[in-house]
Amino acid sequence: MDNNEVNLNGAEEEKRPPKPLRKLVKVNRQNDTFQNYPPANEKYRGRYEAAPQESLPQQETKAPYKGRYEADSSNNGYIDDNGFEYEEEYTRKSFSFKDLLIKTLAIVSSIAVIAVLIFNLPIFVDKKDGGNISLMNLIKTAQPMAKEGILNKENVDVKIDTEKVEEDYNDGLDLPQLVEGQYSILFLGFDEDEFNSDVMWVVQFDIGHGEMNILQIPRDCCLPDYTTSASRKFNSIYSMGDPDVNPPIQRVVNAVQENFGIPIDAYITTACFDIVRMVDIVGGIPIHLDNEIIYEADKIIPPGDITLTGEQAEWFIRFRAEWLQGDIGRMQNQRRFMAATMMKLFDIVENEGKLKLYSYIKQIKDEDLIYTDLSIGDMSKIADFASGLTMDNVRVNMVPGEDATFYSEDGNEYSVFSVHKQETITLLNNYYRPYQTAMTPYDTSIVELILDHKYDVYDDTGMNFEELEEATEPLRDPNKKPSWKVD
Repeated sequence: MDNNEVNLNGAEEEKRPPKPLRKLVKVNRQNDTFQNYPPANEKYRGRYEAAPQESLPQQETKAPYKGRYEADSSNNGYIDDNGFEYEEEYTRKSFSFKDLLIKTLAIVSSIAVIAVLIFNLPIFVDKKDGGNISLMNLIKTAQPMAKEGILNKENVDVKIDTEKVEEDYNDGLDLPQLVEGQYSILFLGFDEDEFNSDVMWVVQFDIGHGEMNILQIPRDCCLPDYTTSASRKFNSIYSMGDPDVNPPIQRVVNAVQENFGIPIDAYITTACFDIVRMVDIVGGIPIHLDNEIIYEADKIIPPGDITLTGEQAEWFIRFRAEWLQGDIGRMQNQRRFMAATMMKLFDIVENEGKLKLYSYIKQIKDEDLIYTDLSIGDMSKIADFASGLTMDNVRVNMVPGEDATFYSEDGNEYSVFSVHKQETITLLNNYYRPYQTAMTPYDTSIVELILDHKYDVYDDTGMNFEELEEATEPLRDPNKKPSWKVD
C-alpha cells in the first residue's frame, strides 16, 4: 500500500519512518557483571541464593523451621504459600534403641516416684483411731479376712514386768501387739457343722527371744463359767458362750485371757474341710506313720514315709477312735502334724523362696479358707519371723490336768478334762508370760473339779519340734480296733 492508499477503516494512514535496529553489544566475559556465572558443569543457583558454606564443613546444618502445627512431609519436602513443592536434601537421624530405652525408663521412674508420693501421703482417715493414714499403710493394715469381727483389746490387763523389760523396749517387728516382744494368736479349727471347735491352740511368737510356743487346750477342758453347754466344755464356748459378748470369737478370747493369762493379739479360724484345700495348695505334708490309720472303712492312710494329701491330713488330725487316751491321744498326734507342717514350711522357704510362701498365703486368703483379723502386712511379718525359726526353738505344751466327771444341772454326767490349777500357772509363767509379772492363783478363773489329783501324767507334756520328729504315735487300745481289721 502506497502513501495515497486508504486503510480498511477508510482513513488515510500516515506514513511513518521505520524504527532503527537495536545495536548488539558484544559480551565481555571479563566484565564484572557476568563473572559469577557458573561454568556449564556447575549447578545453577538463583540470583539471591547464597553460595554453600564450604568453609564450615563440620558445622551441623540445622533442620528447616516448621510451624507449630506443621506435620513432617512424607516426601522429604515442603510446600510454599503458592502451592509449589520444593525438595530439600537432609539427613534423617537414625533410630536409637538406647535413646528409646532411656526415655522409657525416665517416664517409668517419674510415674513410680509420683506413685510412691501418693501412696505415702497421709490423705486417708484411719477408722480405728480417726487419724490420717497413707494409702500404703491403709493397704498394709487392711483386714479383708476379719469375717469373725474385730477383737476388743481395751480392757486387757497385761501386767508388764518392768524388771524384765524396759518401758521403751521395741522388738523391731512393728506389730500391733498388746505386749511388746510377743505376739499371740488364737487358732480354732471347727468340726463339719462349724458349731464346736475341735482344735484349740494359742500360738505365741516370742519375738524378743526368737522362739515360738504353742499351748494346746483340750476340747473337753471344763470351764463352768464360760458356756451354757450342759457339759461346760471349752469347745462349746464359741457357740454357747455368753450371748451378751459378741462377736462369738470374743467369747473364746476372753476365756483364754481370764483363765490362762495370755493376751490375745489376733485370731485365726478355719473348718476341717478347709484344711483339706490348704494342704493341697502347699503340695501335701510329708510324714512318717508307724501304723496305718483307719479313719473309716474306706478312708485308710497307709504306714511308712508318705506325703499326706488334703483329705488324708483331715483324717489324721481328727482320728481318735483307737487311741488309748481318746482326745488326748488325738492332741498328741496333732503335734506330730504341726511339726511336719513346720518342716514343710521350712522346706518351701529354703527351696522355693519366701515369695513362694507368701504366694501360698495369698492363695489361701483369696480362696477364703481362713478367717482372721490379721492384716496382710502383719501376716507377712509373722511369716518372715517364723521362717527364721529352727525346730529346737518351737515348743508345744498342753494344759495340765486329768480326766474327770462333771455332774451337770440337767442330771447327766459328762466326761471332761479337769485343769490342774497350780501346775498350769507354773507352765504359763515359764513359757507364755516372758514380759509379764508372774501369775498367781488370784489372777486366773480356773476351776478345779479334782483337788486331790489322781495322776500327773499330763502335767509336763512339753516337747520341741525336733523331739516331735522322732516321736512315735500315741498308745493304741487293742480293744478299739475295727472288728474286721486283720493284723
